[in-house]
Amino acid sequence: MSRVQLALNVSDLNASIDFYTQLFGVAPHKLRPGYANFAVTEPALKLVLIEVPGADRGEGPAGALNHLGIEVFDTAEVSSAAQRLSDSGLATFDEANTNCCYAVQDKVWVHDPAGTPWEVYVVTDDDPENPEPAGNLRVVDQTACCSDQVL
Repeated sequence: MSRVQLALNVSDLNASIDFYTQLFGVAPHKLRPGYANFAVTEPALKLVLIEVPGADRGEGPAGALNHLGIEVFDTAEVSSAAQRLSDSGLATFDEANTNCCYAVQDKVWVHDPAGTPWEVYVVTDDDPENPEPAGNLRVVDQTACCSDQVL
């Protein structure tokens, strides 16, 4: 089983948590400073909210997208996706055992033709001892979620 991930930049985390709790009828799965994620069952969705200062985020849909993803449930699925994507000619960037979004994850990144970043990932530790926050991955930056490395 897998589910689509939608990571959004929000300028008011509390107001956004209230809105998405009402929209999907579920409370956040994880809350951390400047960060919330929802594990929505119906529709199958991992919704991630990353607080970004209003001046950096802007208004409307143009500043909303942080990145997209597909959450899978074991490392073998990440490896299989990485191989399939690479075999199909897409440029991939692997991040194994990376501490990001207050969790340890294995992931592979690709970009669509317009530069939108997608990750296929698995959470291997949802509550690590030394968690790292989510980075500000903007579509134009082409950087990994919690690093400054260019993808």
